Amino acid sequence: MPQQMSSVGVSPQDINIVHVLRAPVGGLFRHVVDLASEQAARGYHVGIICDSLTGGDVGAAKLAKLAPLMELGIERLAMPRQPSLNDIRAIRHVITRASTLRRTGRALVIHGHGAKGGVYARLPGLWSHDAVRAYTPHGGSFNYRPGTAVHAFYMRVEAVLKRATDLYLFESAFIKSRVAAELGPIRALGEVNVNGISDAEFLPVLPQADAADFLYLGELRAAKGIDTLIEAMSIVHKTTAQRPSLLLAGTGPDAAALKNQVDLVGLGAFVSFVGAQRARQVMARARTFVVPSRAESLPYSLLEATGAAMPVIATNVGGIPEIFGPFADQLIASNDAPLLAAHLSAALAAPQAERTGMALAIQGYVKSRFTIKLMVDGILEAYGQALRQKSLQSGAPAAAI
Repeated sequence: MPQQMSSVGVSPQDINIVHVLRAPVGGLFRHVVDLASEQAARGYHVGIICDSLTGGDVGAAKLAKLAPLMELGIERLAMPRQPSLNDIRAIRHVITRASTLRRTGRALVIHGHGAKGGVYARLPGLWSHDAVRAYTPHGGSFNYRPGTAVHAFYMRVEAVLKRATDLYLFESAFIKSRVAAELGPIRALGEVNVNGISDAEFLPVLPQADAADFLYLGELRAAKGIDTLIEAMSIVHKTTAQRPSLLLAGTGPDAAALKNQVDLVGLGAFVSFVGAQRARQVMARARTFVVPSRAESLPYSLLEATGAAMPVIATNVGGIPEIFGPFADQLIASNDAPLLAAHLSAALAAPQAERTGMALAIQGYVKSRFTIKLMVDGILEAYGQALRQKSLQSGAPAAAI
C-alpha cells in the first residue's frame, strides 16, 4: 500500500489508534466498526478495547469478522454499565496498553466512544500526556434529562474529563451545542464529523408484497418514544377504518413493558416484536420507517432508512434535522401521539408516487453529506490537527508524541 502522509507530516504507519467503547451493540458500535475498518484499510495500526459482558452472539460475530484487520488486536474485559470496581480494572488496562504501544515509537491516539469509553480513554490523560485523547460522546452522558441527579453527576464527571481531552469529535452539530451548553468553553479541538453509511446502503430497498405498514428499528427503551408510537397506532385503529400493522425490530430494557402496552390496547394482532434484525433485510418487510424518538444524537437507523429511500416519519429532536437538511419541515414534534397518529394515517392514504418522490429527494441530500468516506476523512484530519497541536506543546516530533 502506498504510504500517504497525514496532516502532521508522518505516514499512517507511524500512528497507533485504539478505540475504546463499552457495549459492542447499536449505532455506536457500528460507527466504531466502520471507522476502525477504514482506518486499517488506509494503513493505520488500529485496535479496539470493549466490553465482554454485552453484545451476545451478534456482537461476537462482528468482532470476529473485524479481528483480522485489527493489527493492535481486539481486547474484551468487563465494563458494567453502572460504576463499579471493574472500571478501575478497565482504566488500568488502558494505561498498560498505552504504555506498551508507546514503546513502538509511534504516535498514539486513544479514541473513547460514549460515556464509559470516554472515561476509560481520557481519565489517564489527567496525569499522562503520552497520547492524543479523543472523545466522541454519541449522545451518552448528554442525553440525560437536565435537572436530574444522574445528569448532574455525569456533568461533573464530564467537567473533570474535559481537562484531559485533546479532541472532541461530535457526530452532530446538536451534540456539540449540548456539550458547549453543559461544559462551557473547552481548550480542546472540537470538530463536527457526522456519521456516514456505505455506498451499498444507498441502493433503494423495495417493500415485499406482504410488507407491514410501519417499521421501528432500534433499541427498545424510553428515550426512543416507542410507547408514543404504540399509542398512536391505537388511535388510528380506534378512530379510523384503517388497520395498520407495525414491526418493532430491536432489543432493549423496555421490551417487556412495551409488549404489555400492546396487549393492553388490544393491538397484539397488529404489532410484531421481531428482535434484532439486519437493517436492510427488515426494511424490506415494511413500507414506512418511523422514528418516534424523544432524544437522539445522529441515529444510524435513520441514515440507513433514508439512504435506502424509504418513506420516513420522524420526530424533530437532536441531530435528526441535520439528516433531513432542507426537508426538516417534514419532521414532527415528539411525545404527541395524536399528531403521530395523524401522520401515520396520512402515510397510509398518500399516493405511492408522492411518497417515493419525497423519499428519493431526501436520499439525495443524505448521499451528499453522510458517507463513510467523508466521515473517516474528517476524523483523520482532526487526529492530525490534534497530533500537530500536541507536538507543538511538547516540543517533540509529531511521531514521537
